[in-house]
Amino acid sequence: MPAPGENLKINADRLWDSLMEMAKIGPGVAGGNNRQTLTDADGEGRKLFQKWCEDAGCSMGVDQMGNMFAMRPGEDPDALPVYVGSHLDTQPTGGKYDGVLGVLGALEVVRSLNDLGIKTKHPIVATNWTNEEGTRFAPAMLASGVFAGVHTQDWAYGRVDAKGKKFGDELERIGWKGEEEVGARKMHAFFELHIEQGPILEIEGKDIGVVTHGQGLSWIQVTITGKDAHTGSTPMPMRKNAGLGMARVLELVDEIAWSHKPHAVGAAGHIDVYPNSRNVIPGKVVFTVDFRSPDLAVIQDMEARLKEGAQKICDEMGLGVEFEKVGGFDPVAFDEGCVSAIRNAAERLGYSHRDIISGAGHDACWINQVAPTAMVMCPCVDGLSHNEAEDISKEWAAAGADVLLHAVLETAQIVD
Repeated sequence: MPAPGENLKINADRLWDSLMEMAKIGPGVAGGNNRQTLTDADGEGRKLFQKWCEDAGCSMGVDQMGNMFAMRPGEDPDALPVYVGSHLDTQPTGGKYDGVLGVLGALEVVRSLNDLGIKTKHPIVATNWTNEEGTRFAPAMLASGVFAGVHTQDWAYGRVDAKGKKFGDELERIGWKGEEEVGARKMHAFFELHIEQGPILEIEGKDIGVVTHGQGLSWIQVTITGKDAHTGSTPMPMRKNAGLGMARVLELVDEIAWSHKPHAVGAAGHIDVYPNSRNVIPGKVVFTVDFRSPDLAVIQDMEARLKEGAQKICDEMGLGVEFEKVGGFDPVAFDEGCVSAIRNAAERLGYSHRDIISGAGHDACWINQVAPTAMVMCPCVDGLSHNEAEDISKEWAAAGADVLLHAVLETAQIVD
């Protein structure tokens, strides 16, 4: 089987132009994107991706979770496809590259193979997974989780957003509920290109991150209840301040994460305060604690200490507290063969690289349960992501897509 030569590269200008064109859909207020899942903007982005895929000669399949699969045929009708992709949905104040680089990088692999007239034994499928972000409908990586059998489809359809709208209803409303059974597709392998969303690659001057593992994640939603009361006329000893209880619990979260340094992290990103009025003591708060570590035992310890400590804090303050695990997954070890294909590609192309653990969750983390999987990362400026100021260079994007191309070709097998 011939190996791809080191002069084989993607079209960097075309990839960059595609990224900029997609970024026009669902623009943010500060230069990024607000293309949250199952919004009209998400539907518009999907249509553009479908058009580009069909223009590249791919046939589009859509499953009942709205996952999109654009297939470039292979030469062996019995060979399982190599899937490549990520997600097009964004955070409310998201960047132009998180997820999108992986989807459009997969499309660029297909386009480049077409340009070069290269045929592969295995089909190649450019993929867009629904609701990776989990910002509108928790948990994150929802549709890839259903694909991998982690969640049931009915449960996913019943997830609601802040306005009480159901995932299943919104999927149907925007017209992207497909007919295909979710998870029926079998994969030879899956590759995901992504920005690092952290500072390591840029600080160390590395072109490529070869992702060997993914951190485990635990999302615990905490609800603390006290009593709404006037901030001016309620004596201090008579207050049941849910906001103060939350502040003390968040201090505990920070202490717990620091106790497992350097790899464990913890914070609360989602916080709702009720009634959220200037002159009313909060009677209820709902917040989600996000714990992460590459060690499952550490995650379990952090969860247990949070529940025990928060219960004690609230008991002492006369507050009620409830816990609900709204998302999570165990640490991931990616497939050694796929990881080697990425490392081989970086070395063949002369890109500097290092092994890295992904601090964020990705669709690849679930797909790893049903198919050999690995990820390739490129740097992002200051490690910033989930922010409209998220930025990468065209050169970084091209290097990541070049490595993706070579890893996919090594796995899909070039046919003379």
